Amino acid sequence: MFEKNLSNSFFTEPYSSEPLAIRIREVLNGKVGFYSVGLYPASLAYNCALQNKGLNILLAPREGRKLFGAFSEIDLSEMDKGIKNKIESMAITNYNKPGRYNTLQDLIINCELVVLSSNSKHIIKDVNLAFKLRKQLNRENVLIACLVGSFCHDYKLNESFVLCEKFNNLAFFSGFHRHGALRNPLDSFTANFCHPDAMNAMLGAKLLNKISPNIQVSAGIHNVEGQYIKAAKNISSIFAGFGHTFHKNNPGLLPTLLTLLLDQCLDQAAYVSMSRSDRENLYTKQPFPITELGYGVQRIEASFLKDGDFVQARDHTFSQLTAMVADVRGSMMLPVSGKPTRNFQAGEVLAEMMVEYKRCPKGVEEFIEWCERSGLKRGALEGINSLNLWPYILKKYSIPINNASMINLLYMCIMAPDGIKQDIYKVMTSSRELANYCQESVKSFQSKKISDSLNNFHLETSIDFLTKSLTDEDQLFFESNELDFDNPLESEEKPIYSKVIEYIETYLIESKI
Repeated sequence: MFEKNLSNSFFTEPYSSEPLAIRIREVLNGKVGFYSVGLYPASLAYNCALQNKGLNILLAPREGRKLFGAFSEIDLSEMDKGIKNKIESMAITNYNKPGRYNTLQDLIINCELVVLSSNSKHIIKDVNLAFKLRKQLNRENVLIACLVGSFCHDYKLNESFVLCEKFNNLAFFSGFHRHGALRNPLDSFTANFCHPDAMNAMLGAKLLNKISPNIQVSAGIHNVEGQYIKAAKNISSIFAGFGHTFHKNNPGLLPTLLTLLLDQCLDQAAYVSMSRSDRENLYTKQPFPITELGYGVQRIEASFLKDGDFVQARDHTFSQLTAMVADVRGSMMLPVSGKPTRNFQAGEVLAEMMVEYKRCPKGVEEFIEWCERSGLKRGALEGINSLNLWPYILKKYSIPINNASMINLLYMCIMAPDGIKQDIYKVMTSSRELANYCQESVKSFQSKKISDSLNNFHLETSIDFLTKSLTDEDQLFFESNELDFDNPLESEEKPIYSKVIEYIETYLIESKI
């Protein structure tokens, strides 16, 4: 596929090997190129053309695609002709060849930063091509970034992954983009530009910050975590859209639902962070402390007690990046005006169809068909693309089932075997069942030991288990012993949400992928 540690920097490393002042000035005066012009880069270009006389970005549509192909006919009819002409000029560098749009090669020649805007279908191919062209053109200090918002899959290895984790030095650019809002001349937006080297991150953010006064870009080093959050957020946004639509008359449920979706998204990324091969270097081998980028402290780690010792389990340092967390929150909000994100809209469609058919979708293809009938393009549904790969991601990054219970439920709603879908439907559509699921599904296996003991305290085994756990001075009995009730509840007597939790845990842990 590609070399994991391939150099990707504005500088020829180490920093002392070239005149830094000259190179920094070149970068700050350079342009940003966007290859593969989907809705997000096209909308950024519109905002840039709307606000700036000097155009700081260049565009290169994918071969065979239209420059304005991401916009609907209604959107195009409402656009100012002068703005459209400016956007057109961003896509043509050589005016001696009329009708010829820029290519990726043109962007690498004329820009200091090139953002590959392709989705998961094309991104790996585009990354390989960008680095090949960069070498051929002797432009190896052009920085390459991506903004792909879903997981990728290697079909030879049968493995799913976050692209930036496979290629450590690939930069990641992400900003909150509500459908059509970037064409609002008065609204303001925040974004993150992440690169594992702090100086590259800061320069990239400065460069992107120049494209429009409406867009404030901050720097970060957490490219892997940022990309994971983007992909998980796109899945969670589907659930948020479902919740807002199906449970709009249950205002007590929504805060719990949305809080869990946000918290679990960040918790999962904190587990992913621990798997980084460059995690220590991320904090110790920087040109200056990351607190100078806007991080409040140098590192935030979580640990748990195991065999009497504290073990580092999660790295939450990235959560200090305000724009990154705001992206997750914003994607789960129903806007006061305009349309929500496309993944949120997919969730709205899911709710409407489940009301109409009184069942879960038969599978992912039916769900996509529902979305397409509602005007959503298949290529824009990155949340569904990521959901397809969800069991692989859980396994790849060792994410605990209870830290992903909300996405697990959505996955089962769409992908589960028919035999369990009736119960999944009841949990998804009943406010009481879903509230109970939210409360119980987040409990760890250890926490369930305590809860089960208290629920069955009339049994001698429960009394014995709790007594020994509380009196064990070394605190090892609780971890090393399991409960074995003499008279467990029969499955049919269990609440529906409890049966669904057990089924999901069994299915996702034991499923062969």
